[in-house]
Amino acid sequence: MKFGRIDLTKTTYSVTLNAHLLNPVPIDEVIRVYKQYCLYKNFKSIMPMIPGRFLIPNTEVFGYYEQEKLIAWSMYRIWDKENIVIDHHAWDYNNPKLRIGLRSLQNECAMYRNRGYQFMYFESIEPYMLNIQGFEILGNL
Repeated sequence: MKFGRIDLTKTTYSVTLNAHLLNPVPIDEVIRVYKQYCLYKNFKSIMPMIPGRFLIPNTEVFGYYEQEKLIAWSMYRIWDKENIVIDHHAWDYNNPKLRIGLRSLQNECAMYRNRGYQFMYFESIEPYMLNIQGFEILGNL
């Protein structure tokens, strides 16, 4: 198992998407998008998206809309004034040309960097992450 992070100070991404801080989180809509995401990805095993997961203190959920319909969301845990961890991201893939997965991550890097955060952590590594500005795989202690 490998862990990674983005050093946000090494990124030059700009805020290019209109991310809505979901407060309150529209649980039914978020779960709808999550189910579509899991079906599209053909996951063999999925973690259930328990509604209480969105209510944990220091959690921020950003939503992305197309024609007033939620199409994607990202959930973050704020650890302290410099560090965050991405908990989950999902999008419905109804319009794959949007590339909302990568574009939302770049957008969120810019948003959190602009707010003064330094590191965005990941609890799993995906191949596409290796091309993200400031990304690094964490080593041993």
